Amino acid sequence: MVTLSQQAETVASTRYYLKDESGQPEETVKDLFKRVAKAIAQTEKQYGKSDADIQLTEKDFYGMLSNLDFVPNSPTLMNAGTEQGTLSACFVLPLEDSMEDIMKAAHDIAMVQKFGGGTGFALSKLRPRGDKIKTTHGIACGPIQVLQTLSRVSSMITQGGKRDGANMAVMAINHPDILEFIECKKVEGDIHNFNISVGVDSNFMKAVESGSEYPLINPNNNEVTGYLDAREVFSKIVYGAWRNGEPGMIFLDNVNKDNHVISEYGEMIATNPCGEQPLLPNESCNLGSINLANFVNTDQIRPYILWDELRSTIKTSTRFLDNVIDANYYATPDIEKMTKATRKIGLGVMGFADMLTQLRVAYNSEEGRKIGSDVMRFMQTHADETSKELAVERGEFPAWDNSDYGEDERYRNTCRLTVAPTGTISMLADTSSGIEPLFSLAYRKMNILEGQTLYYVNKYFEQDAKEMGFYSEELMEYLSDGGSLKDRSEVPNEIKDIYITAPEISPESHVGMQAAFQEYCDSGISKTINFANDATIEDVHTAYINAWKTGCKGITVYRAGSREKEVLVTAHNNDTIKEEQSDFFEEIDAPISEEYYFAECCDQPQIVMESGCKSCKSCGWSACHIA
Repeated sequence: MVTLSQQAETVASTRYYLKDESGQPEETVKDLFKRVAKAIAQTEKQYGKSDADIQLTEKDFYGMLSNLDFVPNSPTLMNAGTEQGTLSACFVLPLEDSMEDIMKAAHDIAMVQKFGGGTGFALSKLRPRGDKIKTTHGIACGPIQVLQTLSRVSSMITQGGKRDGANMAVMAINHPDILEFIECKKVEGDIHNFNISVGVDSNFMKAVESGSEYPLINPNNNEVTGYLDAREVFSKIVYGAWRNGEPGMIFLDNVNKDNHVISEYGEMIATNPCGEQPLLPNESCNLGSINLANFVNTDQIRPYILWDELRSTIKTSTRFLDNVIDANYYATPDIEKMTKATRKIGLGVMGFADMLTQLRVAYNSEEGRKIGSDVMRFMQTHADETSKELAVERGEFPAWDNSDYGEDERYRNTCRLTVAPTGTISMLADTSSGIEPLFSLAYRKMNILEGQTLYYVNKYFEQDAKEMGFYSEELMEYLSDGGSLKDRSEVPNEIKDIYITAPEISPESHVGMQAAFQEYCDSGISKTINFANDATIEDVHTAYINAWKTGCKGITVYRAGSREKEVLVTAHNNDTIKEEQSDFFEEIDAPISEEYYFAECCDQPQIVMESGCKSCKSCGWSACHIA
């Protein structure tokens, strides 16, 4: 029988259960997983499987889901078996330099987000502001105004009727309007439903190292329009990231080394909203994550990873995600055509931090990074193996003939692995997010059960605290207020090391863990490098440089308290809007005790920032459309 924690049940009933006309859930968690397993298993009919075979596959899928060993991205949970809404989390839409193409992009963003998807765009092909338009003898408005227009369109739509539209805009570093782009989100709230990232190549980064200039190129005619000092531009990017977390960076050379269909479709120059999934125009990707916390044997004197069980889940979940491509509803014919041509899937992980605590290994240790590397290499080996088996059974992805894969690399899917943020589904699985370190060990929910305050504690920490004799309600209250274990004398040093939290981890260790996973991941890694409020611009500079040098495909940072102002609503009065200054937002990355919530969130919020997205630990609301 499937059982959920109280928190996970809240997430399931709020986000995933089908509702009746009055908005009340008409599913249980068992119903949810049976609906999803049956819908995804039915696609086996397309490949000649018998009813008996399909029933066995459905049983395998259900067992994997009900054990919370694997959970697909949110749109699949919401929409599978309903015959409506997309099952994909992320899309990249084309944006070419014509009025017709810009208006088509506006239409397509509405259609994708109507059915639950998040979108990414590359602004790099749009001519710069002030450029002459021959056909009308007019002047181009420039990519930033186009971005503002797309943002307004997105603001009109809620993703699948459940959340605001989420997007990513990427601009190449050599675009003539790059300085305007870097500054376009300087004012808090501007273009609020777009994340922004600068796409850079190795030539630019080498120019930063050498202190030389680099060219600006008009994409309309490929003419050089001028030169900028690379270090000065890089400094502006770093300062913006230090100021409020944007822009991020996408390392396009690292991205396209794993683009196996570049000869047919060109380079990938944009990503999904959270940045982990580079995609070609009109591609979508179906994501799902294995809960690593479930694959540790702690019965022995020395705990160890359950490699055989993990292998079985990798193989089953790879098949599951390939099936999703065929079970999917596509918002436009172009998206369906492109998605089925490359058949990208994004199998990732969550619960890594919880795996490490069970193994008694510190996140910020060399051993921790080695475990991360070993796990991802194991994932790569068996996801690749399964994709090859599916290619024998069903055929290679249609674009394989024009790919750079060799004869011994006949895959069903052009890429197999992606590490997504897993903000909401990790709450459903009651585990840590993605490959992020533990964000907090305890938080509290106030004014529930007739006014009580209840403390929610990381289950592994709580177990250790009780078994080792240092558990107390006072300690839990202290931690829920943002206190650190390192200041508590009753807590053993071993426990302090094992349960280190994100703000206490150095930027070098954050980037090092991302790089450890990236080495064996053919798509990207969604991870936030969290800084304390007193972090310096130099700290951010070092993190960005290290991310490039260690082979990461992108980087996102967030400095606690760096977003100075936001509109909040009190839990007591939904009609009361007030702006809080930075003293409140210094608490955003700590467990929140104040009775505030964001639009679309619940009335008992616990807002945190992970993988570049605000999300609520109480109900699963997310500011981004995250998996």
